[in-house]
Amino acid sequence: MNRSILLFFGWLLLVAIAASSGILAPPGEWYAALAKPPLTPPDWLFPAAWTLLYLMMAVAAWKVTLIVPRDERRGALTPFVLQLIANGLWSWLFFAAHWMLIGLLDLLLMWGLIVWTIVTFWRHSRSAAGLLVPYLVWVSFAAYLNASLLILNSPWG
Repeated sequence: MNRSILLFFGWLLLVAIAASSGILAPPGEWYAALAKPPLTPPDWLFPAAWTLLYLMMAVAAWKVTLIVPRDERRGALTPFVLQLIANGLWSWLFFAAHWMLIGLLDLLLMWGLIVWTIVTFWRHSRSAAGLLVPYLVWVSFAAYLNASLLILNSPWG
């Protein structure tokens, strides 16, 4: 099999591992019972949006991997891997542990890591960086939802 295709499937697998947290820690009854903020999308939109975003993330990382010389890849891809870890943690923090505040802090960290990734990718491939912009927008929206859920459902609110 072509090396380029193997690299793509490697990134797709890594992104799928992060995505699996959403399957292993689903919203469930706890989330369904929460008071929701305005602009909360229908439940079906989340998996559809995330599937597209994860695919775009894998393509972006793949493009950078193909362009960046081997000895520079670690620096180019480190922020991507770090944001992917933060991404994978969020479902566990929010849906499994019900830690809305810690989930929000994770989203804010993720947001910063995505910005770092976009800036880093931009140096190598503007198209790879551009593929991550919808992800940054969606995570910004997710932070609004997370913060609103925290405020609406807090015992002190």
